[in-house]
Amino acid sequence: MDLETVRWFLAVAEQRHVTQTAAELRISQPGLSRAIARLERELGVRLFDREGRTLRLSPYGEIFRRHAERLVAEEKAARDALAQAADPGSGEVGLAFLHTQGTALVPELLRDYRREHPRVTFRLSQGSSEHIGAAVTDGRADLAITSPRPAELAWYPLATEHLHLAVPAGHRLAGRERVRPSEAADEPFILMRHGYGLRSITDELFRSEGIRPEIAFEGEEAATLRGLVAAGLGVAIVPPGEPVHGVSEVVITGAHRTIGLAWVAGRTRPPVVEGFRRFVLARARP
Repeated sequence: MDLETVRWFLAVAEQRHVTQTAAELRISQPGLSRAIARLERELGVRLFDREGRTLRLSPYGEIFRRHAERLVAEEKAARDALAQAADPGSGEVGLAFLHTQGTALVPELLRDYRREHPRVTFRLSQGSSEHIGAAVTDGRADLAITSPRPAELAWYPLATEHLHLAVPAGHRLAGRERVRPSEAADEPFILMRHGYGLRSITDELFRSEGIRPEIAFEGEEAATLRGLVAAGLGVAIVPPGEPVHGVSEVVITGAHRTIGLAWVAGRTRPPVVEGFRRFVLARARP
């Protein structure tokens, strides 16, 4: 059965008169009668009983009307949802991002974008770079702000951050402008857990410098690393962030990470997602 005939059936059920219904629908009376008869043959039951010059729903017709109303309502809901999805000015964007980007970059992007697109909403999630990459690949997020570049995703660099060595206040390296990783080789290190982008960058830095670190603790947030440095548990390699009392930070020579926007290449993106993606890329270009 086709939905147009279902709508005609509901109209006849409401009007109880084929001629009047045909006039309202602006179709011929014979054409409407044939459509209803065709629907009855397809369903194998009589939908209407005639009462003089009017029609009345049969018991089968009453049953079918309830389902027909749901069919028409679902079809309208589907069309409304598609229309909303095709509107770049409204809808939802799924954005995953690193914890360290939740204090400045991400809030700034959302604030500025929503200033011009107030009907756009965001479904936000945080996690490790491993978790973020999987969320985008699986479709649980549309876009990700992460580091380092995920091998399986399209990518555009947004910003480069110089990494810092966080040491306790009063440490022998505190107050320096720059430091080489090898100068802290004998210190216990507080590191991010495996699966976090900063950990892979740190491990590569250790390999390039020939450092075999003593690991005092492995955490999940840069703020935790800084807090434990302040407690005197060791030193940590961290991205720029809010200063913590009792911690001194020194720029590490040659150590940096690039923050970028990631997405699945070739996947159809709703206009609302594509609009935000283009906005972020335009903000990053010099």
